[in-house]
Amino acid sequence: MANIYKNAKLDLTTTDITTLYTAPSDSRAIIKSILVCNTKTNATTITVTITDASSAIFELYDAKDIADFTTVELLTQPVIVEENEILKVEAANANRLHVVASILEINRD
Repeated sequence: MANIYKNAKLDLTTTDITTLYTAPSDSRAIIKSILVCNTKTNATTITVTITDASSAIFELYDAKDIADFTTVELLTQPVIVEENEILKVEAANANRLHVVASILEINRD
């Protein structure tokens, strides 16, 4: 079993739902941090979801406010992502948000 520390980064240039991280089929992951930075002068929102193996969608944040020129830590506790689950983000406005997730991936092989 190997522990792999990694991060996932996105510049949300569209308002499309975008995959930030997908857990490998042989690993589980602990999402330790999700930082969101608004680089523009207007506030916006972000939606964060997890899609499970059955394609069910679970919202972690629904339209979370991100003020202009601020960085927000979304998590107060770690979140577990199981095999093949997908962490997705969606910005209300394009070209305003940067997202960085810090992840501990636990490979079971």
